[in-house]
Amino acid sequence: MTQFLSQYPLLILFFLLAAGLIMSRVVKLIDLPNVTGYLVAGLLIGPCIAGIVPTKTLEGFTVITNVALGFVAFSIGAEFKLDHIKQIGSKAICITFFQAVGAVLMVIIGLTAVHYLVGWQAAPTSVILILGAVASATAPAATLMVVRQYKAKGPVTDALLPVVALDDAIGLMIFSLCLSVAKVFDDPQATLNIVNVMLQPLAEIVASLAFGALVGGLLSLCMKFFKSRANRLCLMVAAILLGTVAGEIVSALTNGWLAMSSLLTCMMIGAMFANMRADSVKILDGLERWTPPVFMLFFTISGAQLDLTLLSACGVVGIVYILFRIIGKYSGTYLGSIVAKADDKIRKYLGIALFPQAGVAIGMAVAVAADPGIMPQNSSMIVTVVLCATFVYELIGPVLTKWALTRAGEIKKS
Repeated sequence: MTQFLSQYPLLILFFLLAAGLIMSRVVKLIDLPNVTGYLVAGLLIGPCIAGIVPTKTLEGFTVITNVALGFVAFSIGAEFKLDHIKQIGSKAICITFFQAVGAVLMVIIGLTAVHYLVGWQAAPTSVILILGAVASATAPAATLMVVRQYKAKGPVTDALLPVVALDDAIGLMIFSLCLSVAKVFDDPQATLNIVNVMLQPLAEIVASLAFGALVGGLLSLCMKFFKSRANRLCLMVAAILLGTVAGEIVSALTNGWLAMSSLLTCMMIGAMFANMRADSVKILDGLERWTPPVFMLFFTISGAQLDLTLLSACGVVGIVYILFRIIGKYSGTYLGSIVAKADDKIRKYLGIALFPQAGVAIGMAVAVAADPGIMPQNSSMIVTVVLCATFVYELIGPVLTKWALTRAGEIKKS
């Protein structure tokens, strides 16, 4: 059966969409978000359980997940209108910094305790540093889907989207720094220098934002020559595809020295477009009508990639990572909200909506696995922990996000 299905990837896409649709109806009966239903649907028909979706075919769907993340980043970037940022900009930056750093510090503290209490083999120093950095990342796709599904509106939602968007910029800087330092512990011949610790990560972020601004500006100008809804939709899709693949092209041309984050690039495209076009809301409405199947495929594919057998291999390191990241996200958000003098509802509920973690964290783990400077056994441990954490966070994260926004009074009961 699996061999037969592997020959027909379009049939597998049909099963993924069908399973996602059916499960979205099932979870609605128990008042859960659609995102949770999509993940469960993918898990049920994936290689781990039913085996309808073969592992080999899933590997070929990487382009779908990359494009979906590009659409998510573009949509979040479109929320960055200057007039809106002026209202909550400084607060969002302050909260983002505190919650990102809070998650990193708490995970490093928790895993350091494991290092000394259980033994360094259980949690090597390089693993501690990298998992601490990965803890800063959130999952914008899951958050955006919940906000859209329930049409959430209010101060917590207004703060949530900018924080999620800014979070990955800070997370990439922290990750690049920690990865460079971790290589020293896994490779005694490696040396720390200003280039790989500071300049290279900074160059990646600046290049991503600059290229995204350029593409976003060109997209806005091109809208003057194309008036129909269909042509404008095609223009936006083309811009997002360019932003998604640009990083790989730059990395290949510079032999890996300089890369660009597709997430930051597409985010900047959306931000530039939203601020240059007065009619951006109307134009973006056409894009939002087109993206639901892409998002559904993204989450069902993510669910199909989850492997329940990894849960037993996760061990104490995985448990500490999951729990201490939650503590760090919530306490960091709470402290940042106090410093920023944010609304009381933001202090109480924003941190809970930041628990989901998926695409960006997995991307960081994959980057570690491909880096020869990290010992294979350590990179394997990192990938296992991140995948296990993704399974937990993506199942409970959207539910907790919905609960937090409901408690804050920003999701109205129908």
